[in-house]
Amino acid sequence: MKIVYVTGCLGFIGSYVTRKCLEKGWMVRGVDKITYAASEGLLEEFNSHPNFVFEKADIKDITFLYDCDYVINTAAESHVGNSIVNSDEFINSNIVGVKNLLDLIRHKPANCNKRPILFHFSTDEVYGDIDAGAHIESDILKPSNPYSAAKAAADMLVLAWARTYGIEYILLRPTNNYGIGQYPEKLIPLATKNLLRGKKIRLHNNGTPVRNWLHADDTAEAVITIIKSNKVNEIYNVAGGFEQTNLETVKKIIKNYYNKEVDCQNYIDFSFSRQGQDVRYALDDNKLRELGWHARKSFDEEIKSIINFYKNTFIW
Repeated sequence: MKIVYVTGCLGFIGSYVTRKCLEKGWMVRGVDKITYAASEGLLEEFNSHPNFVFEKADIKDITFLYDCDYVINTAAESHVGNSIVNSDEFINSNIVGVKNLLDLIRHKPANCNKRPILFHFSTDEVYGDIDAGAHIESDILKPSNPYSAAKAAADMLVLAWARTYGIEYILLRPTNNYGIGQYPEKLIPLATKNLLRGKKIRLHNNGTPVRNWLHADDTAEAVITIIKSNKVNEIYNVAGGFEQTNLETVKKIIKNYYNKEVDCQNYIDFSFSRQGQDVRYALDDNKLRELGWHARKSFDEEIKSIINFYKNTFIW
């Protein structure tokens, strides 16, 4: 049985990873500082599992690391727009916090079973945009905004600590995640929230940026696949294989919200432009697929249930 330490366990990606690990019967010590984007209500679900223990903490302030097989780090500030307004928290969490985890692993005492492996969540945005084709894991990192720069810096720290101190790691770089449970600052829940309130959906750069969509459950399954493979000191891209412009995404949100064809232009505000905006993200994840993983969720099928959930269940 695996023992895993999941940081950011009440966040969007972290909650999916925590749930998947518990389903496997693994021991999970969940850590979260419970920011505005955390879903504190998930504690009731997770605490019902005898294999789950919760610790409220900020990863940059943790001083003791319990014995475990993996530290799965999903804790991060992740909204690009917020990083452009004020990058301080992104530096603290996404860089200083990761450095603290690395040092905790590095200094595990000699009498522990072994050093845990750091399974660190990065992002497709570290590569910057690409006009055609797809990025592979060995491509040069060219981040375009404070968020992606902080994530790229953390990736460099992981690689440096591995080379200097012999720490074992996995770096996972997913594309745009979606699913039930995102805080409404992300495109799908925010667009639904605006429709509920009779407000227009703001689309920057005329909705032309292209994103590759990946369901959070498929991302969590990628974690399980990699851990079960026993691979270490590897970087993996993970992509949903479903690419479309933000405008196409919003049109599908509007159509599914009203459950009929409508003139989408009446519901969209195109006047917004964002600094540091990437045109297109795309990843080649053949390396991960060679381990037997593939995306199982279809965007066009899942978006219907997600919109219905936010319409009928979510408390804004």
